[in-house]
Amino acid sequence: MKPSHGRNRVVIEEITPQVDGGRYPACRIVGDQVVVTAAIFADGHDHVAARLEYRRSSEKKWRTVPMTALGNDLWTASFPVDQPGMWTFTVQGWIDHFDTWASDLKKRLAAQPDPQHPDPNAVPQDIPLALRSGAILVKEAAGRARSADAKQLQKLADTLTALADKNAAFYEYPLSDSQHALMARYPDLSNATRYEPELTLWVNRERARFSAWYELFPRSMSPVPGQHGTFADVEKQLPEIAAMGFDILYMPPIHPIGNAFRKGPNNSTTAQPGDLGSPWAIGDKSVATKQKDDNGGHKSIHPALGTLADFDHLVAAATSHHLELALDIAFQCSPDHPWVTEHPSWFITRPDGSIQYAENPPKKYQDIYPLNFESPDWRGLWDELYSVFEFWIKRGVHVFRVDNPHTKALPFWEWCLGALREKYPDTIFLAEAFTRPHVMYSLAKGGFTQSYTYFTWRTSRPELESYLEEITRPPVSNFFQPNFWPNTPDILHKSLQDGGRPAFMQRLILAATLTANFGIYGPAYELGENIPAKPAPGRTESEEYMDSEKYQIRQRDRNVPGSLVPLITTLNRIRRANPALQSNGSLHFHPADNPNLLCYSKTTPGFENTILVAVNLDPFNEQAGWIDLDLRQLGIPYNQNFIVEDLLTGTSYTWHDRSNFVALRPEAQPAHVFLIHRLT
Repeated sequence: MKPSHGRNRVVIEEITPQVDGGRYPACRIVGDQVVVTAAIFADGHDHVAARLEYRRSSEKKWRTVPMTALGNDLWTASFPVDQPGMWTFTVQGWIDHFDTWASDLKKRLAAQPDPQHPDPNAVPQDIPLALRSGAILVKEAAGRARSADAKQLQKLADTLTALADKNAAFYEYPLSDSQHALMARYPDLSNATRYEPELTLWVNRERARFSAWYELFPRSMSPVPGQHGTFADVEKQLPEIAAMGFDILYMPPIHPIGNAFRKGPNNSTTAQPGDLGSPWAIGDKSVATKQKDDNGGHKSIHPALGTLADFDHLVAAATSHHLELALDIAFQCSPDHPWVTEHPSWFITRPDGSIQYAENPPKKYQDIYPLNFESPDWRGLWDELYSVFEFWIKRGVHVFRVDNPHTKALPFWEWCLGALREKYPDTIFLAEAFTRPHVMYSLAKGGFTQSYTYFTWRTSRPELESYLEEITRPPVSNFFQPNFWPNTPDILHKSLQDGGRPAFMQRLILAATLTANFGIYGPAYELGENIPAKPAPGRTESEEYMDSEKYQIRQRDRNVPGSLVPLITTLNRIRRANPALQSNGSLHFHPADNPNLLCYSKTTPGFENTILVAVNLDPFNEQAGWIDLDLRQLGIPYNQNFIVEDLLTGTSYTWHDRSNFVALRPEAQPAHVFLIHRLT
């Protein structure tokens, strides 16, 4: 069959940014200038013109900006995004008959014979006919133009016709730049090609790109030894957490903990009376504390922490300290969760009639029932899970850390997060998904704002460089915002177990400067806790903490001598003061002759702010070597002196040209964080 638009000669390909051919929206941040590129071309030698069309998805009227040719059929334009939410854009291209005519006319005029020195072999150019052709194009544009512009264009058409009627022996080029610009405002789009389908762009608020997370267990916050903490106790911690420079306070699940198969200390399968269990085993309130209208579960609060009114007070108090409260959403249930009896079809039933608990053979998690996303009542399940998010959003929570999202159906997340973001565009969702890359990236494409990463297990220079280059550059960076955590309640990496305090400093500096989003689980991190639990049977190592806070109260003083609080505070101050550290796109690695030295820089677009970091990756020994700086990435001319100011110590050095020496002792100063000052 013949195409319905057979006269549309322009081809549009390779538009960026787009994710999976437009299947998912690319992601940007409020305030970004979104740069769009495309391959735009046509047959023959006619000139092509193009424009970028964009709008917020809630708007009806398109905004347009002309595209500029980059060469070799590539075109570009950009547009600003000033509000969070979904945006739509596309590209339109057409044959620019007027620009083609103008170019040809200039060639004809250049080939005119000189009246003073006639050339008998010169080819006649028939310029009057060309002028009449141009007059027709201008008159057609006048018909598309508004009143004042239409009059100017009609006047120009008349002028071209009059020039043609003169049939002069020699002609000058008859159009000005302003007349060209006027014609460009009224292109002939009757045979234009418009790229379909339109592409989407999800725009997040600034916190999605730049954030510092602090995780704590509320039940460990009481100042009374052995006493269960409350929301009021957490409130008393807010000034210290804010003073360290964090902007998001994240708490593990705050819901009632199930009694059935409750875990004891160190993940013991036998709980003794008084053992608290894991907050991730979400269950029913005890009969003694249950309110008449509250059956427990994901919309309830553990009675020992306080009430919903106490929670609301904590949210308000956090806001007053410029902190946002992040809640953990863990879609799993203990055997006594109300959903188990109210909606048994939401769970997998085994042949003996019992409900299937979570397993990762040989491990068994009898205190947790996973949800069944192949349930016949999957629609009801989806609606209920959506309502959990909405319940807490309406109580002032706009940041969520989602536990193990990769073990829930991916289509569910795409629907649920899409619906939530459309209604509440300022929400942020952090995916706790230590899983295969395709699954991790699919979660990001489906709506997760940020993601935990493999940073914890990347310790050598080649591992760090290759991984960071993957996740901070397109195509991955178009949809994936990494969040680096050197530890979590589940993960005490061997590098921290073996490397002691120098390793804690090293990994903290890497997390805080390699990416714009980072977090720590404290106070375990400030205090350098590095004793692992005993390995599981059949294993030689463990990444679990000994006496893990997941199963018991652990009260600590983060301000004891040797604490990393001063370093954490300094790093967060540096991050806030230097815009170069507040995004990832400019990250560049610089070679060093010592494989234990990692050197990298970040800059703002105009080099107004440039940070250069050098880290000793060996927590046991001093490492020294020469760094070979790519001065172009630092905005520094060759053969010019510049000053590097170490923001960790306040010491400054004058460096010259690209090759410079560093020496770092892990126990004293495992890294330099340099602010570069250019000399004028």
